[in-house]
Amino acid sequence: MPSKNGENVTPSHIMTQTEWEEMMARKVLAYTTDALLVDFRYMGSAFQILQAVPDGQITTLAVDGAKLHYSAEQLIRVFRSNEKYLNRLYLHALLHCLFQHLWIGGTRDRMRWHIACDIAVEYVIDQLKQPSVHRIIGWLREKTYRELSEYGDGISAAVVYRWLEEKDMEQIAGLRQEFFTDDHRYWPKQEQRRAVPSPVQNKWQQAARQISLEQKRQGDDPQKGQRLLAQQMKEGRSRRSYRDFLKKFAVYQEELTLDPDEFDLNFYTYGLRLYGNLPLVEPVESSEVCKILDFVVVVDTSYSTSGVLVQGFLQETFQILTGKDSFFRKARIWVLQCDETVQKEDVICSKEELDRLFTDFEIYGGGGTDFRPAFERVQELIEQGAFERLCGLLYFTDGKGIYPTGKPPYKTAFLFLNDYEEEKVPVWAMRLKVDEGQWQRHADRMENNDEH
Repeated sequence: MPSKNGENVTPSHIMTQTEWEEMMARKVLAYTTDALLVDFRYMGSAFQILQAVPDGQITTLAVDGAKLHYSAEQLIRVFRSNEKYLNRLYLHALLHCLFQHLWIGGTRDRMRWHIACDIAVEYVIDQLKQPSVHRIIGWLREKTYRELSEYGDGISAAVVYRWLEEKDMEQIAGLRQEFFTDDHRYWPKQEQRRAVPSPVQNKWQQAARQISLEQKRQGDDPQKGQRLLAQQMKEGRSRRSYRDFLKKFAVYQEELTLDPDEFDLNFYTYGLRLYGNLPLVEPVESSEVCKILDFVVVVDTSYSTSGVLVQGFLQETFQILTGKDSFFRKARIWVLQCDETVQKEDVICSKEELDRLFTDFEIYGGGGTDFRPAFERVQELIEQGAFERLCGLLYFTDGKGIYPTGKPPYKTAFLFLNDYEEEKVPVWAMRLKVDEGQWQRHADRMENNDEH
């Protein structure tokens, strides 16, 4: 279209309502981020991970670990009416990722797990007491927080989940309504979760570590809310995949098997067709694989350890170890039950022996806790030549015992049910804090399967 002076002018684009809403929504998100960073400067790295994407299917925010899904219309409306709520909503979704809630649900009931995660995050935000997210706490929240504080073991998603298991559906519905904040529809389903952390999960673990370092650099004594934030991030990192943790004990060794990478099936079948029983190329019958060979599992059977939890731990451990991708065919597992002395010893070489172990499973022990006798017994077995190749020792305990002083000639890990005194654990030992409810649920599932 010509102008008055004769020059051609391209007509300017007239913005649609949808385009305008998306532009304004991004400005709202940027403003919200800036408002939160005023109070949470140490969280800068976390705000850079999520990529904001418009989503017409939701009415609130939603995260999948990599993307922040938002409804443009809802963002603008909430920003106009309740800016502080939007700050809380954004921080809430972000904390789910930092606390690893999307990836550590395991086999828990999905509905209860989501409510537990919302309660745990809202509790942290309410304790932060920062101007950008501060709100008056209502009666139901106050009551919930008080009950959880008395329940013990801190207020993490795993603890809240166990607390919710004791509630009826009417109570759960009320809590769901009170603590609902963001949409969890994009969280990975159980079957989508990997044994090895995904790249995006690793990003959040790295961000959590960086935030912890930034908090320490500040040097001031952190407020209760900041301590809770640091604690939740630490727990999220420590609850890594148990299956992934066991892979630390794997070793490389040749195993007789068909290696598809080095075997050309076309030549092989062509020879059989041409000569009857003479393949042109022999299949490669061995390949180097990384699996677990001989392994020792020690369970603390002192008076302070629950027999149900011990059985649940053993069942889940064996389920992982006896998988075809985890264990060599000729592998063996030694099971030692130990309190202040080795009370019972079993050697598992087959599935039949494993089934027999759990058919009439009984705990032997009930005294005090001393870790040393188990290590002394393993040393005796080494000297007797009992192991072909000992890959490691796993000690399941509540941590209240006497540790050996000398480093053994094999990998060692302690699995702790509860908080433990880190300074007492030998520096050469790996350690992992596990969720007590995980073993309880596994034992319950196995018991239900047996009944059916």
